Amino acid sequence: MAQASQRTVFHGSTLVRLLSRLTDIDVRESRQGTADRLSQWFGWTDAISLSAALDGSPAAVQSSARASGSAEENEFTRVRAALTQAIAEDSAPTVVKKRGNPHAAAAPTGDTPVDSAPTFAPYRRRYLTRQQAMETRIAPLRARVRATLAVRSPTMARLAAVDVVMEQALAAQERRLLATVPVLLGKHFERLRQAAQPTPDDTQAVDEPDSEAPSTEWLNVFCKHMQDVLLAELDIRLQPVEGLLEALRTS
Repeated sequence: MAQASQRTVFHGSTLVRLLSRLTDIDVRESRQGTADRLSQWFGWTDAISLSAALDGSPAAVQSSARASGSAEENEFTRVRAALTQAIAEDSAPTVVKKRGNPHAAAAPTGDTPVDSAPTFAPYRRRYLTRQQAMETRIAPLRARVRATLAVRSPTMARLAAVDVVMEQALAAQERRLLATVPVLLGKHFERLRQAAQPTPDDTQAVDEPDSEAPSTEWLNVFCKHMQDVLLAELDIRLQPVEGLLEALRTS
């Protein structure tokens, strides 16, 4: 079984650290400030929209329009819990019984054909499905929290307007970057599988009637790694909502 390389931990998000460790890619912390890095993702129309949101003067908010934010807090908790549970339930190995091999595990889904070795394809589909589920659930939650924030005060309304611009400006870049995660996991899958390939002596032993099947522990390791990466991606996707909720709490 292949082990992830031991690397020096660097500053950065959990997702970046995980991918760096699993893929052995040396990702160094940028020397640029956050504002400088973000500016590279903004087009001139985005800059105009952001300037308008920052310079705008929202109308005074009536006290009767204020919302407590507790419903949004509860919805955030429900969405996070549901997505976390779905990730956990969808991270089981997809291994099938080979004909005449009673030791191999049966597949929980129909993704993999009988008598075939595990491939990354079903795991890629699972990952993309989880990404789509995160985007589908988190986008309306973010809009809901933002709407509540907008009626809290003129200052909070300005913050909500800025968040709209940020979401629109950064959405394409976020999708592009997160789309590379399954690609990196695919390479990690292949490395683990290659490292677990049986030797000629192992292959001969498996063909004997009373022999045990080759270990699929590497696949369990990969599934755990994929689950960790998905959870780290979930945390990143929820960060803007958490920021809005923090503004609600302190306003």
